[in-house]
Amino acid sequence: MAIIHIVLFEWKSTASKDQVDQACKTMLALGDNCLHPTSNKPYAKSIAGGINISPEGHAAPQTHGFVVEFDNTEDRDYYLNKDPAHLSFVKNAGPIINSVKVLDFEPGKF
Repeated sequence: MAIIHIVLFEWKSTASKDQVDQACKTMLALGDNCLHPTSNKPYAKSIAGGINISPEGHAAPQTHGFVVEFDNTEDRDYYLNKDPAHLSFVKNAGPIINSVKVLDFEPGKF
């Protein structure tokens, strides 16, 4: 069963637009840069993200969101805990992130 991984970022007020843009580009590039440990091929089924454009007003303080789809929990867990590209992103973006919200789910499982 697929796993949908949603991440919402709030950036520090000291983060420049260039820093945020670079972090977002790096996050999106994880779709190509995160390689499966045995196949050495990209394993995220899809990745998408962008700045909040909702008129509802419920997103604050997070301004940017990303959705990553994995085939299974094993791939998601590898991504979170061992993937060098993802761990590098976390380390490098960490200094400009004020808060993060994460929600993972299996479609149709309640």
